Amino acid sequence: MKISFPYMGTVVIYKKLLELLGHEVIVPPRPSQKTIDLGVKHSPEFACFPFKVIMGSYIEACEMGADTIVTSGGHGPCRAGFYGEIHKRVLKNLGYDTEVIIIDSFNRNRKKVMENIMKLKGNNSWLKLSKAVKFTYDMIQEIDKFDKKIREIKPYEVKPGSVDRAWEKIQKEFDNAYSKRELKKAVKRSNEIINSLEISRIDERDRIRIGIVGEIYVVMESSINMEIEKVLGELGCEVERGHYLSEWVDFNLVPSFLKKSHEEEIIKKGEKYIEIIIGGHAKQTVGGIVDFKDRGFDGIIHLMPFACLPELVTQSIIPKISKEHDIPILSLSIDEQTGKANNLTRIEAFIDLIRNKKLNKYSA
Repeated sequence: MKISFPYMGTVVIYKKLLELLGHEVIVPPRPSQKTIDLGVKHSPEFACFPFKVIMGSYIEACEMGADTIVTSGGHGPCRAGFYGEIHKRVLKNLGYDTEVIIIDSFNRNRKKVMENIMKLKGNNSWLKLSKAVKFTYDMIQEIDKFDKKIREIKPYEVKPGSVDRAWEKIQKEFDNAYSKRELKKAVKRSNEIINSLEISRIDERDRIRIGIVGEIYVVMESSINMEIEKVLGELGCEVERGHYLSEWVDFNLVPSFLKKSHEEEIIKKGEKYIEIIIGGHAKQTVGGIVDFKDRGFDGIIHLMPFACLPELVTQSIIPKISKEHDIPILSLSIDEQTGKANNLTRIEAFIDLIRNKKLNKYSA
């Protein structure tokens, strides 16, 4: 099989697992304006932005020779649960004979998950599969730690761009690891890269910490969210996302009796505001806001695809959460028509508001 996948976040992880299982992996290009244009052209007009970008990404992967696509599913009223089937039909109408394998939550449909695992397993032994999964799982945990560290130190880099270059080097270190020994070397080398950076010291009261919450795709994929983590870092803010691949895996693919996931705790924190499952990541969004406030963050940026139903519900609740927890929250709607200059102005004004609020707090 020539396998591809949606481009989201640190793609070295998806690539690694499939390579370890002996598949020919076709890494789709990082989403660009061409990707978006393709997706918009071949998607229903009412579809949300992630659907359109992923559609364009699939077309590009098929043009590169992919005959199989592995993706995740969705649940509840959110339309993401239908993405896989609709994407498959669009590809078929365009003349691509592509199989779409949807990996959904193990806790919701164990039988279906096992069927899809068998497809990806192929002729590999169960031992080889378990080793590949364990290796990739360990890699996800490690690379997410460095991802968080990079966003923490970015605002304090002495040489502009040095932290971004370090992150690129770290990802290459992990991309070159195919064994436990090589993974340990990648971790060691990545720590050395981090420690070699020139970082200025700052007083605790001058730190500004921003949490990013919202729909998982627009939160994790920098190419479609204006590279907001980089932008905030350059504005002097430490950043942490509400979604990381390691946490998604723990919540959706690791049986709950084996490990209690961080996402479960987040959902509990948001149950006061959204009691029932309304699909997407609405419960994680409101829970994430409460969690960031509990951990001392100074502000929240809420990213939502235009017309995303679960996030629209969340947006209506945000003013109440902001008032009750005394934390500034900025909601940004993302789609193919997003004006970057306008949103950048709003982000800058938001950070100025937080900085002034913090200054008044310490000078009072």
